[in-house]
Amino acid sequence: MDIFAKRLQERAKQLGISNAEAARRTGLDERRYAHYASGRREPDLATLVKIADALGTSPNWLLAVSLVSATDPAFAALMDRFANAANGMSRQEMEMCIIQAEAVAAAKNH
Repeated sequence: MDIFAKRLQERAKQLGISNAEAARRTGLDERRYAHYASGRREPDLATLVKIADALGTSPNWLLAVSLVSATDPAFAALMDRFANAANGMSRQEMEMCIIQAEAVAAAKNH
C-alpha cells in the first residue's frame, strides 16, 4: 500500500471517522475517495490540497514529505506528528503548546 493511502487511513482513524465521512467532508464521491484510501488511485494536486484541508492536515503529511532533514528520520517523524496534531488545535491550545515548547527549550539552555 502506498504511503498516501496509509496516511489517509491513519488520519481518518485519528479523527474517528469512516471513509464515507472523510469523503463527505472533502466533497468527493465516496467511491472516488475509496480509490485513494485503498491506493488504487492518486489524486491530482488540487484534490490533494482539498483532502488535506478537509481532514485538517497538510499535503506534506499525507505524502510523508518531511520539512526536517532526513538525517534523523525518527526526529523528522516526531516533527511531522507534532505539526499534524497542531492542525487540530484551537488558537489558544496552540499558544499553550508553544509556551510549553519554549519552556522546554529554555530549560535545556540553563
